Amino acid sequence: MSNVVLGVGGGIAAYKGAEILRRFSESGHRVRVVPTAAALKFVGAPTWEALSGQPVSTDVFTSVPEVPHVSIGQSADLVVVAPATADLLAKAAHGLADDLLTNTLLTARCPIVMAPAMHTEMWEHAATQANVATLRSRGVIVLEPAVGRLTGKDTGKGRLPDPGEVVQAALAVLARDEARTNDLGDVRVLISAGGTREYLDPVRYLGNRSSGRQGIAIAQAAVSRGAKVTLVAANVSVPVPAGVDVVRVETTAELHDAMLERAGAADVVVMAAAPADFRPAAVAATKIKKDDAGSVPQVTLVQNPDILRDLVERRSGAAAPLIVGFAAETGDDSAGVLDHARAKLARKGCDFLVLNDVSGGKAFDRADNEVVVLGRDGSVAEVPYGPKVAVAHSIWDTVAQRLDNG
Repeated sequence: MSNVVLGVGGGIAAYKGAEILRRFSESGHRVRVVPTAAALKFVGAPTWEALSGQPVSTDVFTSVPEVPHVSIGQSADLVVVAPATADLLAKAAHGLADDLLTNTLLTARCPIVMAPAMHTEMWEHAATQANVATLRSRGVIVLEPAVGRLTGKDTGKGRLPDPGEVVQAALAVLARDEARTNDLGDVRVLISAGGTREYLDPVRYLGNRSSGRQGIAIAQAAVSRGAKVTLVAANVSVPVPAGVDVVRVETTAELHDAMLERAGAADVVVMAAAPADFRPAAVAATKIKKDDAGSVPQVTLVQNPDILRDLVERRSGAAAPLIVGFAAETGDDSAGVLDHARAKLARKGCDFLVLNDVSGGKAFDRADNEVVVLGRDGSVAEVPYGPKVAVAHSIWDTVAQRLDNG
């Protein structure tokens, strides 16, 4: 059982903290809620005390013999602040300590996760962005706010991520090794996930079995280690983790353009999506009908752009990103799975290639996986069967080591 401190800021999203508290408690963790005085105007202390079974106060003068302004932070295994208002982010960045929560943030030596929630203009303000950058540089995990309905009629970026996503991101931070804490801090990561669709008509498409689970697990692991993550999601069937900027696409052409447009600003590019190799030469304007004669339409296919090859060929300069490709392979009469993967690594020219053996339906739309990470330098890292988020962390271990070594 871990000691989790749940800090609650004074925003309308404070009511979602009750769900976050419930999820932590149901996961077997002991939760101490430390709200701000403004937060109690949205959700009262009796609610927090009843749900947590712990006393609630906002000032440093309650229960003075217990020295709460020091002891709460010292005994915490994880601090989660949700919602983190612009005011709280500013105080934390500048080391201000005028209540129990901000004192706790100063004394905590455990991982800290902050889930911002505020209006779009406040989030985008230069002061807030500078405060977020300062916190991240110190190892604090500041999640990206979600896009959606805000207070009143406003819609935009600044919404508190879904409580389940906040808890998932926080538990991933809690579970990882201390050596991994913020080892991807300030690293800009671009990841693709999912499977593309190539339309035959307005109803039908050519696709593949990729659910996007592994790519999303890679994004989740990167966020928990401090990276700034952009995910290009192609028809994923699982939720996107909190703290990730999402670009949604459908076709291989859209995925190609989205990845190449953003790759130049990334330090690491992970091409985990499964793009279709071919697309119909023409898309019917209306649904293709079958007739009583049993005739079958003839579909002419053309080749799609090779996204991984284009990413490698178009990178240049000292700041060129490190590129990780994926290969979903099966063996055949000509060669084994590993042989095909090595040939693809040589052909594509990426820095690493993650081999997925998908023989017999393995890997697709499953919670667990096993992979082999091949390096252009000849290195081979076998990642044993386990949850996809654990596989993702193993992949990042290899990538982080390369980043450290230059």
